[in-house]
Amino acid sequence: MSDIKMPVLPNTATVDEVVEVIMAAGGVIIENFLDAPLLQKLKADLDAILARTPTGSDAEFAGVQTRRAGTLFARTRYMADVALHPLFKGAADKILRKKISYGWMGNQRIEQVPDIRIGVTQVIQIGPGQVEQPLHRDDFAFFWEHQPGAGEARLQVMVAITDFTAENGATHVIPESHKWDDERMPTPEEAIQAEMAAGSALLFIGSTYHGGGANRTADFWRTGLTMTYDLAQVRQEENLYLALPVEVVKTFSEELQTLLGWSWIPSSKMGWIEIEGEMCSPIELLHGKQVSGVHPSPLLVPSES
Repeated sequence: MSDIKMPVLPNTATVDEVVEVIMAAGGVIIENFLDAPLLQKLKADLDAILARTPTGSDAEFAGVQTRRAGTLFARTRYMADVALHPLFKGAADKILRKKISYGWMGNQRIEQVPDIRIGVTQVIQIGPGQVEQPLHRDDFAFFWEHQPGAGEARLQVMVAITDFTAENGATHVIPESHKWDDERMPTPEEAIQAEMAAGSALLFIGSTYHGGGANRTADFWRTGLTMTYDLAQVRQEENLYLALPVEVVKTFSEELQTLLGWSWIPSSKMGWIEIEGEMCSPIELLHGKQVSGVHPSPLLVPSES
């Protein structure tokens, strides 16, 4: 285990300061990311969810003494406070939404600023006896290649709902590992632990090697809330279209609806639905319109033959 410390910034830091540290070290801890009243309300909701959630069966990765629960935008009303936190959302915009030039449309060079989407929501509770998780990069979900010019596909937050300590399973991180290619193997000796107080948060990019720590306590369950912002052109890791009831999504702001995926990429029309012969944004479905020709679907109408 390395004796290097994870960079730490106060919650008064600017977005530019946060981005600068993340891009240098691969991640940063933001102290007091959530204020005490919000943390208390969020923790109460998450504790109730976890009380109904069994430990897992995946001994290789997710853990057998670990509880994991998703679909959090439909299970607590405080997820928007995390998603729209100015340091998290602001850093995601700066890191991920970089103009790219690629290909041609006729005689016009294609230039585009990618959109971002929320890709994962999960509360993770590591219990006593849980062993260390293998060190990994979270952008492996997209088969992302790490080579010069590849850029980043994900910014992730891990909010400490309880204190994160070396004994109870604080996340392991390898600083500057986002600069590695895909051939270099991570080793536990290179990792440090992101110890932080409840309410603080670790922000890190998808190319940074990390993993859940071992819980060596007798009876303390370490609880963290994670969420990601991903490039809109990659598939969302958590299938939020199926997980979130439409009635719940309709209650959110249009900004949040867009970030959850009820939208398209206007310049490329990726994610479109057809309404009356036009390729349209899925957000129209939240405004009372319907996809053409499937209400009801002819496949569900009894055949006369």
